[in-house]
Amino acid sequence: MSDSSAMAILLPSTSALLSHKVSHVCISPRVSNIQVRKNIIKKVFENGNTLRHRVMTKAQTSLEAVTAESVDDQNDFGVVNLHHVGILCENLERSLDFYQNILGLKINEARPHDKLPYRGAWLWVGSEMIHLMELPNPDPYTGRPEHGGRDRHTCIAIRDVLKLKAILDKAGIPYTLSRSGRPAIFTRDPDTNALEFTQIDSP
Repeated sequence: MSDSSAMAILLPSTSALLSHKVSHVCISPRVSNIQVRKNIIKKVFENGNTLRHRVMTKAQTSLEAVTAESVDDQNDFGVVNLHHVGILCENLERSLDFYQNILGLKINEARPHDKLPYRGAWLWVGSEMIHLMELPNPDPYTGRPEHGGRDRHTCIAIRDVLKLKAILDKAGIPYTLSRSGRPAIFTRDPDTNALEFTQIDSP
C-alpha cells in the first residue's frame, strides 16, 4: 500500500472513551499538510458528542460505520484468559530438567500424556500452563537474536527478578536484562526458545 492510500485511524478523546461506547471509527487518508490534517481532525471531534463520525477515504466518500454493539455481538466469543503456551523441544528430559529444576515449575499430572502421538508434559505457570512437546522444531537454533525480547518469546510474571538472576548465574545460564530498564530478564531454554520474566508488584 502506498503512502498516499495509507489510512490513519482517529478515535475520540480519552474522556469520551471513558464515558461513552465508541459507535463509529473515523478513517481518513494520510495527509502531509499539517493544517489540512488539523481541519479533518477538528471536524471529527466536533461531532464527538454524537459519536457518529464519517469514514473518509481517498476519494472523500463516506460509508456508514458499524455500531459498537453489533461488533461486540459478532466478535464476543467469550475470551477468558490464556490457557497454555506450546513450546517445542528436542529432548523432553533435558527440557524438564530446565523447567523443573532451574525454574521450579511443577507438572500438571491431571493432563493426559498418552493421548497424543508425541511425548510431552504440561507445566503449571500460575493458573495457566506451558505444554512441552517433543517435536521437530522448524525454527533455526543458530542466528537468533541475542536478546530474547527481539524474538518470539513467552513472558512469565514473577515476584523477584534479582532472585531469578542469581539462580541463572549459579546455573551458568546466559541472560539479558530489559533494554528499557524495567525489572525484566530474558533467557532461553535448551532449545533456544526465548523466555521473558517480568517482575510485578505483590497484591
